[in-house]
Amino acid sequence: MSTAAVGFAARRVLRGLLTMWFAVTVTFFLLRLLPGDPALAIADPGMTEELRANLIASYGLDRPILVQYWEYLVHLVQGDLGVSFRQNQPVTTVLLERLPWTLLLALSAVVVTVAVGIPLGVLAATRARSWVDRVVQVGGVTAQSMFVPSIGVLLLYVFGVTLGWLPIGGAIDEDVTGLAAVGSVVAHLVLPCLSLVLIQLGSYVLTLRTTLIETLGEDYVSLARAKGVTARKVVWKHALRNALLPTTTLMGLQFSLLVGGAVLTETIYAYPGVGRAIFEAVGRLDFPVLQGAFLVLAFTVIIANLLTDIAYGLLDPRVRTS
Repeated sequence: MSTAAVGFAARRVLRGLLTMWFAVTVTFFLLRLLPGDPALAIADPGMTEELRANLIASYGLDRPILVQYWEYLVHLVQGDLGVSFRQNQPVTTVLLERLPWTLLLALSAVVVTVAVGIPLGVLAATRARSWVDRVVQVGGVTAQSMFVPSIGVLLLYVFGVTLGWLPIGGAIDEDVTGLAAVGSVVAHLVLPCLSLVLIQLGSYVLTLRTTLIETLGEDYVSLARAKGVTARKVVWKHALRNALLPTTTLMGLQFSLLVGGAVLTETIYAYPGVGRAIFEAVGRLDFPVLQGAFLVLAFTVIIANLLTDIAYGLLDPRVRTS
């Protein structure tokens, strides 16, 4: 790997670390502005004042806010995310049970979006201003205007309640093993994944279509055609790589929307991911779980954007030297 590439990656990593610190700080102080007293979620109403005070002190809630912040950072550097107020378990344990489901959902949505979006974008670009192109454009604009809860409720009602084809909640059936367990996971994944795919597919297809149409008009594409290269190779081998540059960046940005949309999607489908954990923790004022969950989601988004930046730099060497 060249020096320019190493420097490019190092700058992106440093920016990612600063972004993570900023996300941790903002999350910590914003949660303290939520209405309600987290002490009420910890203490039992039947406790004496002395026991209640000792319990609150054990969680550090009696200390000044800046002291709490500093202690949180110190523990965070050591890999300690605290203990859940309500579940009385390490936050790391709570989130590690949820994170695989969220990653499975988000990555599945990305894979399906790319697998469906690239052929649709190429089809629309190579048949610009035809009825096929118009159908793709109308569908893309319609998909962009959709709202996650609306899509989720509609899909749930049609395919889960009315037709009964798919499960209406959860991530896996009880007491299943082997291939039956895999089939159960896939069946429970279909509707949440489809909800996330629909909200991002439109912008992905439309961006790829526009970029590919512009790329097909470049001189090097015309030269390839003049040399007798087939139309299929011109599109898929020469033009598509450059056309994918903006959509690569878009997919990185959309991954953050997927993570945010996972909170709503997982709540609608009772999917046991990190988003669902956030929804449950808000009502309980479970600060450690909320802080840990937001930290995990922020880290996931930062890593996705970092990988997107590096991938963009590998696809376009000009970015590494700019």
